[in-house]
Amino acid sequence: MTPFEFFKNDRYAAAAGIELLEIAPGRARARMEVRDAHLNAGGTVQGGAVFTLADLAFAAAVNASGTLAVSVEAGIRYFKSPGPGAMLLADARVVNDHAKLPAYEVRVTDAAGVLVALFTATAYRKKTPLPFA
Repeated sequence: MTPFEFFKNDRYAAAAGIELLEIAPGRARARMEVRDAHLNAGGTVQGGAVFTLADLAFAAAVNASGTLAVSVEAGIRYFKSPGPGAMLLADARVVNDHAKLPAYEVRVTDAAGVLVALFTATAYRKKTPLPFA
């Protein structure tokens, strides 16, 4: 099993229309086209949809080493609210590769590279090997 196959089991992200583009230890990239189902009452992308995109990129990056890691904290700051049809990209990268508590940053941008949101998270690495390790 590859990391891509493993993350296809994330049914919530799949239902949200999120696609993983790249997975490597300490980094990952994902994208999501803003659909009508992602819109809030104001007609722009709902914050939870952006969070889900960033969270999947984070999960892929932190778990790409082959050892299960789970989030212990995460936060997000929003800078722009794209509307329907916008393509959002999430680039996750490790900022502190601690053995037990690695920290990550995920930059969510639109297709023009404009910052939409900044997501930060810390994970806890368990001793559980993943099926692609």
